[in-house]
Amino acid sequence: MEKWYNEFANFFFCSATNVNYMKILITEKLKNLAEGCGFPLYAVGGCVRDALAGLKSSGDVDICAPVSAEIFVAAAEKSGAKINAVYKNTGTVKLSFGEEQYEFASFRSDSYVRGVHTPVNTFFTDDILLDARRRDFKCNAVYYDIKSESLVDPLGGAEDISAARITTVADAEKVFGEDGLRLMRLARQSAQLNFTPTADCLEGAKRNARLAADVAPERIYAELNEILHADGRYGAQYAQYRGLKILDETRVLDVILPELTEGRGMTQNEKFHLYDVLEHSLRAVKYADPSVRLASLLHDVGKPVRMRADGNYHGHESDSARVAADICARFKVPKKTSAEVVTLCALHMYDLRCDARESKVRRFIVDNLAVFDKLLSVKQADYSGCRDDLSEAPAVAKFKAIYADMVRENVPMTCAMLHVRGDELIAAGVEKRNVGDVLHMLLHECVTKNICNERQALIKRALGINASGIHINKQTFN
Repeated sequence: MEKWYNEFANFFFCSATNVNYMKILITEKLKNLAEGCGFPLYAVGGCVRDALAGLKSSGDVDICAPVSAEIFVAAAEKSGAKINAVYKNTGTVKLSFGEEQYEFASFRSDSYVRGVHTPVNTFFTDDILLDARRRDFKCNAVYYDIKSESLVDPLGGAEDISAARITTVADAEKVFGEDGLRLMRLARQSAQLNFTPTADCLEGAKRNARLAADVAPERIYAELNEILHADGRYGAQYAQYRGLKILDETRVLDVILPELTEGRGMTQNEKFHLYDVLEHSLRAVKYADPSVRLASLLHDVGKPVRMRADGNYHGHESDSARVAADICARFKVPKKTSAEVVTLCALHMYDLRCDARESKVRRFIVDNLAVFDKLLSVKQADYSGCRDDLSEAPAVAKFKAIYADMVRENVPMTCAMLHVRGDELIAAGVEKRNVGDVLHMLLHECVTKNICNERQALIKRALGINASGIHINKQTFN
């Protein structure tokens, strides 16, 4: 073991001040495990990077060592750890000490077929330099020796962390050519960490952008979703926008969302817009509430379709809803999220010019109550993304005022809030097949103050509707 340490004596060892950041993350049980090992045990990756950068840790600590999974398991069990899974092919072990969860990996070097995310061959090694070079970025290849409480930095990752930059562990062409998912990770980590990729890093990603097409769509979506919420990881303002801009700059966005990037260079009415269709969509995400980031990204995705068909953008919201549905299906977005995104895309243009009558807006609100708050958020993001104007959108102000009036008036917002039930209408003589439509029409008349929400008045009006023979069509807008 002494020979092993001497072999890497030239590696960078950090100052005691920086090491103290890591000490906070190392629990007593993990420290005891390291003390009981006959080999050095390291924390590595994000936990070390975040500690050195002074960022709030997620609490996840990945560990590694220059030994096989079998040797590590023996040492871990001796220290009282529970072994939850062992993957000998990759040298990976999942273990726990009660609530504490860890993942161990043997030092290894991987070989890839170009663009394929999973290594085709894995070679185990005791060479920390080889282990470091199998990773993606230098900032993720800094090791903390738990026993000696020292940092080992084979590739100069600590310097990158200090400079808030991202460089690849080897030639960028090789790193991104090995694994297309790293293209997404570059954008995500740059955004979350507020680190700047070097020009070489960006150029290497751009040359390999097409490899993103080889990554499973659900993996792409998982990374994209994290990019859309990148500001929530460490609190960096507008991190989600920076991540999307890196995808745009490297042209990875063209590969994963070609429908969106068709809007690049497509001009819009200068009276309302400073940006082309694509940049407007990215800026809508910049200003969007976290709950509507995907809908904000896709809200105008139908504009290129409409422009090709008609030479203008009129009615693009229906195309946006359709294209968004296709994108969500391709990415295997959860059904509930997908349905909500499609609905918000379809509705986002409603009363944009604030010329709809109040009665019509009231009906619109109750018909779309389930997405009302999120729709206001999308409309606000759309407005702010036009000219970087963070003031309240006129349509949002109008809708909020009308909704406040409805609440103050105590009007029913749903059919369940009507003071009459369906079975009571049937008992009074309303045909069973008409009950749903009648209730919906009663709701509309209550919210527009044409009738009060009182049982006898509702029954009387329901009987009149039923007797007229009119088949009611709900005025929904989705």
